[in-house]
Amino acid sequence: RGAMSTPEPASETVPAVDWWRGACLYQIYPRSFADANGDGVGDLAGITAHLDNVASLGVDGIWLSPFFASPMKDFGYDISDYCDVDPIFGTLADFDRLVERAHGLGLKVIIDQVFSHSSDRHPWFQDSRVGRTGSRADWYVWADAKPDGTAPTNWLSVFGGPAWTWDGRRRQYYLHNFLASQPDLNLHNPEVQAAHLASARFWLERGVDGFRLDAINFSMHDPALTDNPPAERPGPHVRAFDHQQHIHNQSHPDILPFLERVRALSDQYGAFTVAEVGGDHALSEMQAFTSSGRLNTAYGFDFLYADTLTPKFVLDTLMAWPEAPGAGWPSWAFSNHDSSRAVSRWTSPDQRAARARLDMLLLVSLRGNIFLYQGEELGLPQAELSLDQIRDPEAIANWPLTRGRDGARTPMPWRAEAAHAGFSAAEPWLPIGVGHAALAVDRQAADEGSQLALTRRLLALRHRRASLRLGALVPLEAPASLLAFERVFEGERTLCLFNLGREAVDWRAADAGAWRVAEAVNGASLDRLAPGSGLLAFRGGG
Repeated sequence: RGAMSTPEPASETVPAVDWWRGACLYQIYPRSFADANGDGVGDLAGITAHLDNVASLGVDGIWLSPFFASPMKDFGYDISDYCDVDPIFGTLADFDRLVERAHGLGLKVIIDQVFSHSSDRHPWFQDSRVGRTGSRADWYVWADAKPDGTAPTNWLSVFGGPAWTWDGRRRQYYLHNFLASQPDLNLHNPEVQAAHLASARFWLERGVDGFRLDAINFSMHDPALTDNPPAERPGPHVRAFDHQQHIHNQSHPDILPFLERVRALSDQYGAFTVAEVGGDHALSEMQAFTSSGRLNTAYGFDFLYADTLTPKFVLDTLMAWPEAPGAGWPSWAFSNHDSSRAVSRWTSPDQRAARARLDMLLLVSLRGNIFLYQGEELGLPQAELSLDQIRDPEAIANWPLTRGRDGARTPMPWRAEAAHAGFSAAEPWLPIGVGHAALAVDRQAADEGSQLALTRRLLALRHRRASLRLGALVPLEAPASLLAFERVFEGERTLCLFNLGREAVDWRAADAGAWRVAEAVNGASLDRLAPGSGLLAFRGGG
């Protein structure tokens, strides 16, 4: 299913640098990873039981999506207690056991921090809505109605409708960029900043190795409450949210000094920080958020929302992150819990197995950190769910024009012949994707030609080769359908070739005889690349 060639010398090593630079982190969506207590929902104990499998991939660490106390209106991104585990996932003791086991396997543990909003069930919000003079009166974003009783601004929610909800107890509107049950915290308030830093310290003291900062560009608004202008690209949009330029409800410049406080805290523990940033101005914001003295890296949506890949798009995206003193360091993902799985976005069903191999080869070749989403190592396609099966509030609101996020959140298949593919003894909270059981871990574990085996080999290459993990990215001239670049670190070079077109490409690298192929997929060679094929070849450094 993919050709292996001459292995590179085992003596090749990556120099000692910050552990996170060039790392691969494996994203775990706790509800859907493994269910240990048989209630149909994944939990922390289930994760702990399968960490050996994760470590065998060769990743550097795990990123856990939220497991905090929550009413689960947005499946954990609506937090009611920042310093506790929701009972459906287990207990703090379960979390401590997870961290201990992960560290014992050499895995770092990264967790989400949701600074922009909380649940409306959080005691902070319950205190804040009582009145305008209490100790937490200014902990959320409140504003008076206009004289005619309408909302203070024209701002819109990501999930539909106005970003303001009237609260009769306080006789004011409160801001929510997402669900009405996710009120926006007033991060301009130093007390709110201090409370968030205290909760972050709580988890650092429990041994976590870093944080992903969820939707961090939504964390501060324009206090002048200025209306947003219309979108620069008019036309029909599925979401009302897309009719505006979001320049006043988010991305306030005061986010930057707050991120410096987050970095100062994380540095005390040697912890890692990655910002999640989306939107029309994501690139400039990510680079500002990761400039000197701020966060370590930023995680954008360039590939997550791309409907197709072309060599020009890939190179333009990668080269937008220059190598310069003080410049930020990028992070990349092809799939996650908020986007449909790349293998279903980028090819037809009959080509998915081959495309999964090509995508994994490309992902491990990128300059920056890479994030692998659970099931990507198996080549799982997007699950197709019916309206009665979905749970995602965004999908329910926009069905069928938006299929939502649940198709990427279906449970992991562990054992092909087991009930519910070994995920749980009970009916899962989302169904097992059609065809996913045939791709289960136990089916692929002993197959050297499987996607799982390829993933392990490629991550091992990335670990061994400094050029792949740390090197510069140098584009090469090539035909329009061929993505060609080198990764270069000191005397070591890696040639990376990917035919993203539908026709074979004859192409020969300079000094072709000096290269040795380390991994080739779907019929690639140093002279000819079949459609959808790719290879990595090495020289120097060994």
